[in-house]
Amino acid sequence: MTAENSSTEQTTIGLGVLVGYDGSEHAARALEYGAEEATRRNLALTVVCAYIAPAMFYANLASMPVENGQDTSRRAVEKLLVEAAELLPDHAGKVSYRAEQGDATGVLRDLSAHASAAVVGSRGRGGFIGRLLGSVSTALPAHAHCPTIVVPGHRPETSNAPIVAAVDGSDSGSLAMFAAAEVASSRGTALEIVCVLPRGEEWLYWYPELELSSEVTDRRSKELEAGLEVQAAAVAQQFPDLKVSAVVSIGDPTEVIAEKTKAAALTVLGTRGRGPASSALLGSVSRGVLHHAQGPVMIVPS
Repeated sequence: MTAENSSTEQTTIGLGVLVGYDGSEHAARALEYGAEEATRRNLALTVVCAYIAPAMFYANLASMPVENGQDTSRRAVEKLLVEAAELLPDHAGKVSYRAEQGDATGVLRDLSAHASAAVVGSRGRGGFIGRLLGSVSTALPAHAHCPTIVVPGHRPETSNAPIVAAVDGSDSGSLAMFAAAEVASSRGTALEIVCVLPRGEEWLYWYPELELSSEVTDRRSKELEAGLEVQAAAVAQQFPDLKVSAVVSIGDPTEVIAEKTKAAALTVLGTRGRGPASSALLGSVSRGVLHHAQGPVMIVPS
């Protein structure tokens, strides 16, 4: 296996399913998931390892090493790509391996313009190994040109599990819903559309002058259910063979959706919702779910 050099010609072709690999346990899980996804979609698999050449300073020519820092870094990632290839002994589809110079997030962001999906592990080999979410898996979903799937290190049992789409009435949520429907249809599994209504107590903390009651909550919940039925009907019309269900839950949106990730084959969200920071690249709910997810999460760009 030989790592490909980066070039304009190579990045203009379809990269299929793009996987970021750094040799970590989470990256190995992402690679496995990405290979499965490429097989399901009948697409090529592109495995990418990024490196940054360290800036080195030497007192004189005699102290300079025979091999410069860039060559050393590239050799290291090429070794990682060989390890990645050894993790895919039974993958029958087309696979290419790329050693790319640059920041990992920036490299994957640029390549994502030519991919159908990008897959990364929830944590990598950075210095903050105890963090809930790594720097690449935090930044890439907000900047990628294609949907980003973030895969946790462990693999839950998801046999015949549904695809879950989280919606909130926004355009971003609608895009995520139809992307989730396409995934569910291709896998032959059910789609569950979820909308979460925040508890009244959370609003009363900030707006104590409001008079919220169970009747108000029930009425709003029924309104949302009626809206979800319309959305579910639109999905069913486009995907007639797809089993679609819709549910309105009451609670903290991040907590409810993160709990859904335990049993879902894939949980799908948009980058932004209807919150006050609608101009943010990645909304607070999407970001929070990524931090606490216990199953794969796909973020669909607006």
